[in-house]
Amino acid sequence: MNKKHQKQLEVEKKKLAKLQQLLSGAKQQMDDPEDVVRLQQEIAACEARMKKLRESDA
Repeated sequence: MNKKHQKQLEVEKKKLAKLQQLLSGAKQQMDDPEDVVRLQQEIAACEARMKKLRESDA
């Protein structure tokens, strides 16, 4: 894995952690149900990018 991929993966991990925390808060405080759906979609996209980065190194 080159440094660029490592850095991108690290950024995605941080983004994923933040999104998961936001999702947890959004589920506890259901002010806007669409917010939960949006966060779930962003998490799925982030996980897909991470998977793609890992596969590109294999």
